[in-house]
Amino acid sequence: MMNRKSLEEQFFRRLTQLTTVLLFVVLTWIIATILYRGIPAMSWDMITKVPQGGFYFGKEGGVLNAIIGSFYLAGGATLCAIFVSLPVALFMNIHLVKYQSFLTRIRLLLDILWGVPAIVYGAFGFTLMLYFGLRASLLAGIITVAIMICPIMIRAMDEVLRTIPRGLMEASYSLGSTRTETAFKIYARKALPGLTTAVLLALGKGIGDAAAVLFTAGFTDYIPENLLQPTATLPLSIFFQLSSPIEAVRERAYAAAIILTVIILLFSLTGRGISTLYKKYSANGND
Repeated sequence: MMNRKSLEEQFFRRLTQLTTVLLFVVLTWIIATILYRGIPAMSWDMITKVPQGGFYFGKEGGVLNAIIGSFYLAGGATLCAIFVSLPVALFMNIHLVKYQSFLTRIRLLLDILWGVPAIVYGAFGFTLMLYFGLRASLLAGIITVAIMICPIMIRAMDEVLRTIPRGLMEASYSLGSTRTETAFKIYARKALPGLTTAVLLALGKGIGDAAAVLFTAGFTDYIPENLLQPTATLPLSIFFQLSSPIEAVRERAYAAAIILTVIILLFSLTGRGISTLYKKYSANGND
């Protein structure tokens, strides 16, 4: 007769398997729906042209403005977030490592900020925009998205840096290195593959979010030429097209969703490729 411990192990094993299967089925269903409805509307013009003659009313044009706008917005926000997140994560794991109780509170706060809905960040960014007299623009969108992804990037980097053995820090100090040198020359270099993954995680969040930029980035049929002009993004383009009463426009929203999915997939594959190459480089004694 099976004892209680064996029954518990079997139950949770089956529960894990069921959850995995359900997640796979749901993901497959979502991707299949996007492909089924988006491929017929996909064309070369979708990728290479901006909206022409009322694209969102079922006429000609593409979403090139939204593609470039998404890269501008997510790239600028990620770059700003890196300059904040990396020093903060290194400071937490180098300077504050002896204050575990304080670190626990910081991590809890960051986890709470990570869980705040994107629309709240959008409202906060809109408040800042009004306070500083800015209009809906690429700059306002970059600031809002950077604020939103900073907690994500810091916590992801923090988890990577926590895996580095404490002995490496002590060895660095024993050789006369300062804390700053240990942070940027030892820790950051050692954790580079994981830090790259953290950046790509935040980049994927930034490029795929619509709520945070709904009030701040604005929307336009044109490619922005400076930071003070409004910009279109793929998530907002999908949102507006799905709201259209015209069936052809709604089908193009699924085509835009395919483009967005492919972009995020390419980011993920690039991150994995960089991590793999760095690990091979390190294994050859070049670290």
